[in-house]
Amino acid sequence: MDEAIARPYSRPIVWLLALLGAAIAGIWLLGTPSGLLGKADAVGYAICHRIDERSFHAHDRALPLCARCTGIYLGVITGLIVYAGRGRLRAARLPRVRVLLVMIGVGAAYGFDGLNSYLTLFEFYTPLYQPTNTLRLLTGMTFGLAMISIVLPVFNSMVWQTPQRHAPLSSLRELVALYAIAGGVAVAVLIQVPALLIAFGLVSVAGVVLMFVLIGGAAFITLTRRDNSFTDWRDLAVPAGVGLIFALAMIGSIDLLRYLITGTWDGFLV
Repeated sequence: MDEAIARPYSRPIVWLLALLGAAIAGIWLLGTPSGLLGKADAVGYAICHRIDERSFHAHDRALPLCARCTGIYLGVITGLIVYAGRGRLRAARLPRVRVLLVMIGVGAAYGFDGLNSYLTLFEFYTPLYQPTNTLRLLTGMTFGLAMISIVLPVFNSMVWQTPQRHAPLSSLRELVALYAIAGGVAVAVLIQVPALLIAFGLVSVAGVVLMFVLIGGAAFITLTRRDNSFTDWRDLAVPAGVGLIFALAMIGSIDLLRYLITGTWDGFLV
């Protein structure tokens, strides 16, 4: 049993990781646009086309992510908050098949709407329907909800010594309630109050960073052979720090590559 408990990371490793993290964070902070929104733009720049007309605007300033990506990562954060409120942050089982099928079916609208929207960039294509930022937001949110509902239990099954033996969603009724909450968030976005839009934009950027942190942290746990050995959230401080280093390194690398190719921090033009 003792072998299953996470061994503390040695002090030299912790200091080495801290120095590496400080170096990467410093380079990224110095090399990206100034201000909080400038840094948020740099995160969005790494994973999103940021086409101006396909983004929501606050005070004539596009949000860090396009409407679809804003929806995806608002969905991720919304799902996480709902699961935390239900005491299921350690849930380690996937939702039941019927719940998954509904989520995947609804989430499939993301792919269909995305393809229809993408093809409108080409003159030869006559869209099946006119894409809108409202549809991009809503379909993105359904995809984000499905993503966190799968990623969270997979992460938990790798990390905890005694994970919760249930799913973040246990019934279709809970799924409907989750969609209703997400719908309320979408309405709050669509009323387009500038202060709210900026807040939602920053929250969606936090969702991007969170997903990178989960991936990087899980990989570090696996590489250091500490799977299924953690008992407390505080034990995850070092893996979370490594996940953040991974996030900044990945985002910074993509930022640099895109900037070298385009020479601008602006989104793609249409």
